[in-house]
Amino acid sequence: MTLRPLSLLVSLSLCVPLAASAVEFSQAELSKASALQHKLLTLDSHLDTPANFGRADFNIMQRHDHNALSQVDYPRMVEGALDGGFFAIYTDQGDRSPAAHIAERDHGLQRMQEIHEMLAANPDKFQLALTADDAARIKAAGKRVVYISMENGSPLVADPTLLSYYYKAGLRLMSTVHFANNEFADSATDPKGAEWNGLSPAGKALVNEAVKLGIVIDQSHASDAVFDNLIEMMPVPFILSHSSAKAVFNHPRNLDDARLRQLAAKGGVIQANAYGGYLVDETKSAERKQAEEELEKRLGGWENMTMAKGVELRKAMAELDQKYPRRKATLDDFFQHFGHMLDVVGPDHVGIGMDWDGGGGVTGMEDAADLPKITAWMQRRGLTDAQIGNIWSGNLLRVMRQAQDYAAAQKKS
Repeated sequence: MTLRPLSLLVSLSLCVPLAASAVEFSQAELSKASALQHKLLTLDSHLDTPANFGRADFNIMQRHDHNALSQVDYPRMVEGALDGGFFAIYTDQGDRSPAAHIAERDHGLQRMQEIHEMLAANPDKFQLALTADDAARIKAAGKRVVYISMENGSPLVADPTLLSYYYKAGLRLMSTVHFANNEFADSATDPKGAEWNGLSPAGKALVNEAVKLGIVIDQSHASDAVFDNLIEMMPVPFILSHSSAKAVFNHPRNLDDARLRQLAAKGGVIQANAYGGYLVDETKSAERKQAEEELEKRLGGWENMTMAKGVELRKAMAELDQKYPRRKATLDDFFQHFGHMLDVVGPDHVGIGMDWDGGGGVTGMEDAADLPKITAWMQRRGLTDAQIGNIWSGNLLRVMRQAQDYAAAQKKS
């Protein structure tokens, strides 16, 4: 999840752009792309949809159109030919007090439970995946694929040994940090700057334990110094589950070309992200920020909103768009980042991690139903079906397979 607080939530395709997206696709192109996606295995490496599982009026089997809180549900997964992906356990960063660490521990465990409750409630439509090979088998059975990831390692600060429990419960991908530094690593966006100059000793121990278990490491949100640590210490490739290109937009969350090439040389993968604030400068006026803060307070705060409040939020944000317009990233901007990364490292080291339900979405690509536009663009670019398949899942699953094979080999030795 990228957003927090609600003042960041409105990157969710709610704002009227100052310039409309120019790229368009014919119905024939979209039909052809959708047909290919139905044949391929289409996975997204960063779905923040579990953030909605605790809302009493959210049902993943129902379509939640025109709602600021939701971009992924079963009907739109079917429409967008999205077979599934990594459903994130996101935990907001607290003040790093002992009490905050306990609260984060409990929040992470609760979110894991909510994911399993969703699976138990919909066994004919969703299934937990544990290995790289599970995804194709689950798709063949006509179900959606649910891998579990962790965004921000803060739930493990109070008790790092919980990692083994998370693994047994299905965790297969994890990042160390989010918006702010924690006990494991430096964030790319902490206004205080570096605390550890990369991974802390506890962070290195956590990464080593994850590698031992076969959990894939995710570098998104961590500082460049953390990236450099991972390149040096990791015996297997790692990924960036939802990141963009620094050469296109110089944001600390984005990766520069030199590190992109290092990632590829290591066998890793960067998953193209659709969070507008990382694609272009979406800076808001002070007046708009204040208005959003007041709106958040009125609606009870992001965590406490019902889906019904999400509908109200979307309408209120449309009104703010008229009163305080700002630039909004477009599908063209997404493709500029996506295309640049393909140019730098090639189709074997790029994937898709849209950040749906966590702030992702651009003008022209509002929710999971729009995903065939990405495939249509790749087909226009001249990529082969095999290359497109690797971008949608093959590259990511290769990294997972390498991580799991390494862990299995170490257990035997």
